[in-house]
Amino acid sequence: MKPFSTEDLLACYRRGVFPMAESRADDGFFIVDPEWRCVFPLDRVHVPKRLARTLRSGRFSFTIDRDFAAVIDECAQPGAGREDTWINADIRALYLALAAKGVAHSVEARIGGELVGGLYGVALGGAFFGESMYARATDASKAALVHLAARLRHGGFKLLDAQFITPHLEQFGAQTLPRRIFQAMLGVALDAPADFGALAEDASGAALLEILQA
Repeated sequence: MKPFSTEDLLACYRRGVFPMAESRADDGFFIVDPEWRCVFPLDRVHVPKRLARTLRSGRFSFTIDRDFAAVIDECAQPGAGREDTWINADIRALYLALAAKGVAHSVEARIGGELVGGLYGVALGGAFFGESMYARATDASKAALVHLAARLRHGGFKLLDAQFITPHLEQFGAQTLPRRIFQAMLGVALDAPADFGALAEDASGAALLEILQA
């Protein structure tokens, strides 16, 4: 059997499906096609007031694609409320290969230059598929998500897919859609021109909020 390649993975995203493993210790993975899909409407992302104050304070700085391997490795670690994760060695290798191709990206939140949180995902056309996030400091993953949303909106993206709804995501205005609606949105987004790098890496927290509030 032919090994599952990065092109196979990208074909999955174009069809609206994605890989997961049963646990980080498992060999192999399976393909998921949820009946309901979590998405962020990029034209109305809600930033909680306390987080907005934190962003304006300049507590966090951000980098893009500087430490992709570190971000995915942190996302693969067990954490509060999760004894295991679905990011195994096979999945890690595939996404590192996509990052090398410039298709997978990481957003890294830092305090004093130290990496304290972040997220990663895949950009295709005007669609971004968020995969996982983590935090080692209060609000770090939330700050990275705000940065991502502003970057996508500024760059002309039409869809931010978050796969499964959680209370963590709901506070930002994430919503669930049936598969058929998601597929229709995906088709439009994949054909849309977009630029993940359009926003300056060092955009301030205040600038991110301005983009989302415009």
